[in-house]
Amino acid sequence: MAHHDVIFKNATVVNQDGQHRADIGVRGGRISALGSLADDSADRTEDCTGLHILPGVIDTQVHFREPGNEHKEDLESGSLSAVMGGVTGVFEMPNTTPLTVTRETFEDKIRRATGRMHCDFAFYIGGTHENVGELPQLERLPGCAGVKVFMGSSTGSLLVKDDAGVEAILNAISRRAAFHSEDEYRLESRKDLRVDGDPSSHPVWRDPEAAMQSTRRLVALAHKTGKRIHVLHISTAEEMVFLADHKDVASVEVTPHHLTLDETAYQTLGTYAQMNPPVRDAAHRSGIWAGVDNGVADILGSDHAPHTREEKDKPYPQSPSGMTGVQTLVPVMLDHVNAGRMSIERFVDMTSAGPNRLFGIAGKGRIAVGYDADLTIVDLKRRETITNDWVASRAGWTPYDGVSVTGWPVGTVIRGKTVMWQGELVTSGRGQPMRFLESLGSEH
Repeated sequence: MAHHDVIFKNATVVNQDGQHRADIGVRGGRISALGSLADDSADRTEDCTGLHILPGVIDTQVHFREPGNEHKEDLESGSLSAVMGGVTGVFEMPNTTPLTVTRETFEDKIRRATGRMHCDFAFYIGGTHENVGELPQLERLPGCAGVKVFMGSSTGSLLVKDDAGVEAILNAISRRAAFHSEDEYRLESRKDLRVDGDPSSHPVWRDPEAAMQSTRRLVALAHKTGKRIHVLHISTAEEMVFLADHKDVASVEVTPHHLTLDETAYQTLGTYAQMNPPVRDAAHRSGIWAGVDNGVADILGSDHAPHTREEKDKPYPQSPSGMTGVQTLVPVMLDHVNAGRMSIERFVDMTSAGPNRLFGIAGKGRIAVGYDADLTIVDLKRRETITNDWVASRAGWTPYDGVSVTGWPVGTVIRGKTVMWQGELVTSGRGQPMRFLESLGSEH
């Protein structure tokens, strides 16, 4: 008979081996036992009858805007939004002000986040023409998720639009690098296709070929350099077909909005549907779902990219691209699970086991003895309506306002501490940097 800090009892556990009824014992922030724990004791017991416990959901693409644009979001408000939606960990992006491209700016973000963010975290380092020589050291800093490169859709030194620049970065690094893959040259040549006041012209300007052209170039450079690439937020059916032939070097992210919205969103949401790469028509959405079904898509990321209503209300194309998403990732995708579009096991694979597999996160990504006790507890039968008022992001809005879903996050447990339970913040601000197998040596 063992003693635990807490036992989560009577849940259906969803893991790499399917679904089964089990209790989970937690001691010292890690999973200490899994199975029938009727004979064990604990300081606290949480009855989870009727609920499903998933490995903690990791959202591998968020923009929390700090430092430099805290009026839209900061590390505290963005991570509050995460845990209210059942997300236990995030990878945050480098397009802040100043850019996260040096040891100083990176370590500043780690300091800002530690013990203040509500969830665990990792930060990407931006890859640029200027810092390529330092990237081998920067990508191994504790808490670094890897290198992120913008081939399109960024400004200043964070944009690396040329093949020589991308090749230099790939040659320099050893970890998997993440890419925003849109061809900047094509985007520049098509800017006059934007129609003032008409956000539905956004996917005309940023057409499927802009994405496809860039992804073809990127895959060729990955093969040439023998390096691993991660292609973010796939928005076209053609890219899914193409990437199926290049899984030796390329991993693939999809987003809830590209799986859920289609071109009608521009009529109903206007500039609030404006994203890079864009939401496209239903045929592309079907092609992305095909990539989920056949396994080409590896993981889900929300691409949470908040802007204020005042900014989004500007007429197109003065309006910025991006929408909130970290808090709605779990309920929107559980609704797809309930509709039969994907299994709960596939959801788990794309939000915890997948990030672990691609990025080598130490001690996270599955429910197993010795792993961090990161748990996303959900009620698959609960029907709720997503509202702007529910969203904890400083931006205060969601494209899913008024949308009813079946399946809801009811608990967020991070390293054994219940952070969110039944819509209430229980434990605040204890986030820690995630640890990565490829940089463990640099922690000492």
